[in-house]
Amino acid sequence: MRFDRPRVVIAGLRGGSGKTTLSIGLARALNRWGKRVAVFKKGPDYIDAGWLSKAAGRECYNLDPFLIPDETITKSFLFHSRDAEISLIEGNRGIFDGVNIEGSFSTAELAKRINAPVVLVLDCTKVTRTTAAILKGIESFDPELALAGVILNNIAGQRHESIIRGSIQEYTDLEVIGSIRRIKEEFMPERHLGLLPHAEHPDVESVIKSLSDMVTESVDVNRLIEIAEGAGPLDHEGPIDPYIPQKSRGADVRIGIIRDRAFQFYYPENMRSLLRAGAELVEVDALREPRLPEIDALYIGGGFPETNAIELSKNRGFMKSLKEAVEDGLPVYAECGGLMYLGRSISYKESLFQMCGVLPLDFEIRDRPVAHGYTVVEVERENPYYPAGIQLKGHEFHYSRVIDRPMDDIEFLFKMIRGKGISGRRDGIIYKNVLATYTHLHALGCPEWIDAMIDAARRYRGLRL
Repeated sequence: MRFDRPRVVIAGLRGGSGKTTLSIGLARALNRWGKRVAVFKKGPDYIDAGWLSKAAGRECYNLDPFLIPDETITKSFLFHSRDAEISLIEGNRGIFDGVNIEGSFSTAELAKRINAPVVLVLDCTKVTRTTAAILKGIESFDPELALAGVILNNIAGQRHESIIRGSIQEYTDLEVIGSIRRIKEEFMPERHLGLLPHAEHPDVESVIKSLSDMVTESVDVNRLIEIAEGAGPLDHEGPIDPYIPQKSRGADVRIGIIRDRAFQFYYPENMRSLLRAGAELVEVDALREPRLPEIDALYIGGGFPETNAIELSKNRGFMKSLKEAVEDGLPVYAECGGLMYLGRSISYKESLFQMCGVLPLDFEIRDRPVAHGYTVVEVERENPYYPAGIQLKGHEFHYSRVIDRPMDDIEFLFKMIRGKGISGRRDGIIYKNVLATYTHLHALGCPEWIDAMIDAARRYRGLRL
């Protein structure tokens, strides 16, 4: 079957080249022009996806070829763009960067998988004619890649732009469809290796509007739409719904989701998968609510508990109720920031903040990443969540580490096949019905996670009835 889905991939030569700010501005500009725009993020990123969601006024879905099988990638794109007039897919890292020298799972490979044209964002800081050489290299490096245009970024002035445009026109076949002047760094503040999360930015709508104005003034949006509309059909046989039918196995279970300024990192596909399975999702604010509500399981995602540590540590009533629920057998699945929250304390900027104390662990925040990349874990033993012996693909990104704690008496669930986890060799701490891990999982690549959450909630509900 052939599907007509106007689409374009926005790619760069490296992280920090400006493709996220451009994609945010484009998404809102297209919205303002009356276009229904679907947004996607290549890779496992939560923060860029959050900004894109705000700009587009709809969920941003991740297309990650490492975490999600190829066929499911295509299904997810087709399904989540089915009511859109145009789709923007923001790449990650450099266009050919992947997990090996072949560039496996790169933005270029994703673009070819969904047969999408690519518009390259080119950082022109302190460079002129060399841009043409760079572009010629990209054109020849992978002739199968549909490189359709270039947007110049960080242009210093008219003369700078004129030389670059002339060089590209003279030496390449590529079309320049936009030119963006250098913007102030504080306009889009960053933390660690990416943007500040939108939930923590003091004026999100003002930033998005300004980016939209900038794109409208600097980019030929009509030409970009033409490029997207010229993508051609995408072939796929069979149904396009990527969600595995669950037949409402979780009917009547209530799964709490701690979702506030501290815990923001959740894939919408994970939430939709739980809803498809029949679960009721109950959003919980660990910063403000006095105690945990009546639920059958709790999911605590990643985020930045350290930057919200003062408020989290002050809400002792909520943490006390959570610890009591854990001792009573409540299933709790915690990822990264959630793992830290379940520990005893977080040391951040020379201050110590008390956390829940469910796990006998103390964490400190480092200046450099402790772990950053894809993970593969193997389930080593029987547990309340996963069958023993299976392997799961995920990712980790954290500046925190456990301090002053021998690991000999900790019951770990995962052996690290790839990645660092908690101890360098192990991840996934089991305590009663708690599983706390640095590894993030994506439901479309790990359907076992859905089963784990629903089955754990059902068992706990059954015990209480």
